[in-house]
Amino acid sequence: MDPHLLRTFTVVARLRSFSAAAVELGYTQSAVSQHVAALEADLGVRLLDRRPVTPTVAGTRLLAYAEPILLRLAAARADLARLAAPRPGPLRVGATPLVVAAAARLATGRRGALTLHVTTRADLPRRVATDELDLGLRDGFAAPNDPLPGADLGPTRVEVHGVEPVVVALPRDHPLAARHRLALADLALARWVDAPEVAAPLAQLRAVAGADGFRADVRYPGTDVAGLLAVVAAGHGLAVLPAGVVRAGAGLVGVALADPRLVHRVELLRPAPADGPPGGSEG
Repeated sequence: MDPHLLRTFTVVARLRSFSAAAVELGYTQSAVSQHVAALEADLGVRLLDRRPVTPTVAGTRLLAYAEPILLRLAAARADLARLAAPRPGPLRVGATPLVVAAAARLATGRRGALTLHVTTRADLPRRVATDELDLGLRDGFAAPNDPLPGADLGPTRVEVHGVEPVVVALPRDHPLAARHRLALADLALARWVDAPEVAAPLAQLRAVAGADGFRADVRYPGTDVAGLLAVVAAGHGLAVLPAGVVRAGAGLVGVALADPRLVHRVELLRPAPADGPPGGSEG
C-alpha cells in the first residue's frame, strides 16, 4: 500500500472533494483522481462514492488505519532528521490552553529566543512527534494512575508534570452548591457546557460515568478559561474543571467529584533522546 496514495485518499475523504484535495496537496485534480483509483485497484474495493464524495464502508474502515499509519511515518521521518542534523533556531514550546503559563515557565532562565504555540489537546502530541515543536505541555482528565489518552507516536517521551483534583463547577446559587461531594452519574441529566479544550469533554464524562446524558446546553469551542467560568456562573450549565481554576470570587463553587475518581493531569512531551530507544515512557 503506497503511503502517497493513502495520504491523498485521507485528504479527499476529509475535504469531501477531489478539487479541494488537489489544492491542499498541490496536485492536479486528475492526479488526485488517479491516486484514489490506484489505491482502490490495489485493495480491490471501492473507497469513495463520487457523487457526493463520501467514504464507503470500506473507506471508513481504511481511514481508521490510515491516519495512525501516516502519523507514524511522519514521526519516523522527523526523528531521523533530528539525528542527522539538530535544528537551529528558537525553542518551540507548545501548550494546551489551560497550561500556557506553566509552559512559559519551562523556558525560564533559558537564553535565546522562544516561540510559544497554543494548540489543541488532540494535536499537540502529533506536533511534537513530527518535529513541529521541541517540547509540549498538554492537559486532560484521567483516572488517578492513568496516562492521558493519545496515539502511540513512537519517538516521544511522556513525563508527568503535574496532577491535581477536579471539581464540578456550579453557580454559587445552584441547589447542589452546598454539597461536599458529588457523584458524576447523578449529574447526567443536568445542564452542561461543552468546552472540550478547557473542561472535561462531555463524551469522556459519559464514558467514565457509564451513563447516558451529559448533553450540552451551551457549546463553548473557545480556549478562554475566564469566558467559560462566566458562562457557568451565569447558570448556563456545569463543567468539570481542575480545582485550581474554579474561584468562588467569580460567582462559582467547586464541588469535589467523589465517583468516579478523576484528576486533572499535565504531561510534558518531548522527542526521545538520540541515544535512547524510540519508545514513550513516563518519568
